[in-house]
Amino acid sequence: MSHRPPVLSGPTAAPDPPTPRQRWSADLSASVTVFLIALPLSLGIALAAGAPLQSGLVAAAVGGVVCGRLGGAPLQITGPAAGLTVITAELIQQYGWQTTCAITVLAGAAQVGLGFLRVARSALAVSPAVVHGMLAGIGCTIALAQLHVMLGGDPDSSPLTNALELPGRITAVQPAALSVSSLTVVVLLAWPRLKQHGGAFGAAAARVPAALAAVCLATLAAVLAGAGLPRVDLPSWRSHALPGLPEGPVLGLSTAILTLTLVASVQALLAAVAADKLTAAREAGTRVPRSDLDRELRAHGVANAVSGALGGLPVTGVAVRSTANIAAGAVSRNSALLQGVWVLLAAGLLVGVLELIPLAVLGALVMVVGVRMINFGHIRKVARHREAVVFGATSVSVVLLGVLEGVGVGIAVAVVLALHRLAGARIDVAHDAADGHGAAARSRDVYRIVVRGQLTFLAVPRLSRALAQVPEGAKAVVELEGSFMDHAAYEALEDWRATHTAAGGEVEVSGRGGEGIGEPATTHVCTPWTPWRNHQCTRPAPARPEDSSDGPGRGVPPLDPAPGTGAESGGGTARDVPDAPAAGAGEAAGSSDARGARSAPGADGPAPAGHRDDDAPLSHRGQLLGGVRNFQRSTAPLVRDELARLAREGQRPSQLFLTCADSRVVTSMITSSGPGDLFTVRNVGNLVPPPGEERGDQSVAAAIEYAVDVLRVTSVTVCGHSGCGAMQALHTASAAASETAGTPLGRWLQHGRPSLERFRTAARVAPRLADRETADPLEALCLTNVVQQLEHLAAHACVARRLGEGTLELHGMYFHVGEAQAYVLDAPAGGALAPEPVFAAVRPDPVAL
Repeated sequence: MSHRPPVLSGPTAAPDPPTPRQRWSADLSASVTVFLIALPLSLGIALAAGAPLQSGLVAAAVGGVVCGRLGGAPLQITGPAAGLTVITAELIQQYGWQTTCAITVLAGAAQVGLGFLRVARSALAVSPAVVHGMLAGIGCTIALAQLHVMLGGDPDSSPLTNALELPGRITAVQPAALSVSSLTVVVLLAWPRLKQHGGAFGAAAARVPAALAAVCLATLAAVLAGAGLPRVDLPSWRSHALPGLPEGPVLGLSTAILTLTLVASVQALLAAVAADKLTAAREAGTRVPRSDLDRELRAHGVANAVSGALGGLPVTGVAVRSTANIAAGAVSRNSALLQGVWVLLAAGLLVGVLELIPLAVLGALVMVVGVRMINFGHIRKVARHREAVVFGATSVSVVLLGVLEGVGVGIAVAVVLALHRLAGARIDVAHDAADGHGAAARSRDVYRIVVRGQLTFLAVPRLSRALAQVPEGAKAVVELEGSFMDHAAYEALEDWRATHTAAGGEVEVSGRGGEGIGEPATTHVCTPWTPWRNHQCTRPAPARPEDSSDGPGRGVPPLDPAPGTGAESGGGTARDVPDAPAAGAGEAAGSSDARGARSAPGADGPAPAGHRDDDAPLSHRGQLLGGVRNFQRSTAPLVRDELARLAREGQRPSQLFLTCADSRVVTSMITSSGPGDLFTVRNVGNLVPPPGEERGDQSVAAAIEYAVDVLRVTSVTVCGHSGCGAMQALHTASAAASETAGTPLGRWLQHGRPSLERFRTAARVAPRLADRETADPLEALCLTNVVQQLEHLAAHACVARRLGEGTLELHGMYFHVGEAQAYVLDAPAGGALAPEPVFAAVRPDPVAL
């Protein structure tokens, strides 16, 4: 019978992967875009650092070619960056250019060593407030220096001196320099707006990078006006300065190498992580692998060593150029490599054109870059996380003291702030006086000691002073609103409680939720979602001899199946068949191995139900009641109010979630849902019998009708999982299947036959995962089953009616148990099921720093 295709909701379907020719075309186009941005910026950064202008071109070419070939971040662009300008300028002023090149080589060697030590992830542990503060301080330093260049003067090496001399420079401004630099700034800021407000011409012009347009227009104006301004001077490559042996004190040189290594590494790794975030939002067909940060760090070390050896500037990852590369459609590392080649060709063939550029134009270009390094979006995020003092201390210190000193100050402030927050518990004492006078009234007085924050040994003196304010014999309530209390604080509180109670007083200690606080049992190590077999507080005690006598609970089978049986494994191994008897609406608590239930116990057979490895008899209450007791103790107080509300108002779930009865598929854990969120239907194999084919079992159809027509859910999800025993039984069905065909289990599995037929039909493309190949035929069948059951679901009259009204969505989901990874089914924009269904991995949201 024909069924209406389901309307699915989820990520946009991945287009066909680009062909090799399309990939090369995309990379070629992106490389040209990045080259046009990198060329003027490389010259401007060299000018700002006080280095030979050729060194910027050398660094851009080496960074592109070396990191493009060896790097671990395929779409990151490496080259000279404004973030290293201040460090490089200080090194050139102190040691000279040739020694600076040698320092760059040694810093590159250090980066290679760090890459082999696999410490790249550790570099990301630096507080974002410190990193953003460092970049803001560097940006401020660059802007102050380049303002003098824009006005026709020469900057000083000290940012403070540049700021103090700026008024005098303004009074002695060169009009020609100010004119071309102002034109550069105006074009830089206005050019991106052409795309929105310039019509067809603006849309076409906006394809040219703003930096290139600004430099070209300002240079053209300077040439036409005949302005006698200092221009770019590129001496012959024969006179290009190469590194020499380092000269200077060993300690100073070591500090310089360390500074350059750390700053270049951190900036490169942060830029790689930012590039990953941008590429993760792409469609599946154009995604690239996530960055290998250790490989990227080694590649940057090689690039710095080569650049320094060839007389180039230090290189690092450049976020602006990387963003432009990704936005231009690059799909592989070839774009970075090609842009390095274009810079190399320009350095040899466009010398005459480059020498027309006035230095004031490059100064204006770099000044704007420096101002943009003071990112107000980052400042707002830092302030929101109460780390503005770290940001401010780092920025000011970088400007006044230098990069390494500023970063050190920032880290020190961040550590002090963290210690202050850890130790800075706020302790307030409030006296709730009872009505009346005399001793009787005073005995009813209550003293509240409220502790906000983490209670550590550093706060014990203040805690003791607060507790001393409670008179003997009075009632005291200590409210702990933090999440941590160390042993010293606990002992101080307990000693006071014992003393106060002995003197006739009353003490109540409670946590944030009002629950009583006591010393935690050393044997209780349970965490959320801990299985029973690892759960200390629900483990049943061995049965006492008297438990075997007649009495309540006699003859109740144990509730702890042995490892190796289907009830423990959930039917997830290749040997298992479906995990539990077929169930319709409602939850299945466990699973069973159909063959194991029919096998006689023996040396080679599965252990009988209830067997334990240690043969210790269990309490008749078992682990189920142990888990219930833990719920009553730990969870019930937290959810009692919400459950009471649901009891009064009734359930109003927005989702119908149909999944397998497998014990490893915990719906509330996978979906982070709570009471009243999901209306859940579980059965063996997450099957949806088509209308009219329920064969006497109407439970699934009834649950669907109730959820869609009565509860009016707005979304229905069919969720399969890896290692499904039902799909395994269908896939490996043999002659023995006829023996079970007449059983309830065998009859239920007949509803999965359409999925098996769909899987075996060569004319139909099997569903797949977006980011990897299916592991085996069983996984492919599990994916196919989700698609097939969605079609069955859409054929139900109530579902078809709601789909036609546009008030219901269907979703497909696949949960890989071993990876703890959920995948959702892609669908094209039209809503119909794609000819090649693709399940895309669900990734966590990025954390705002």
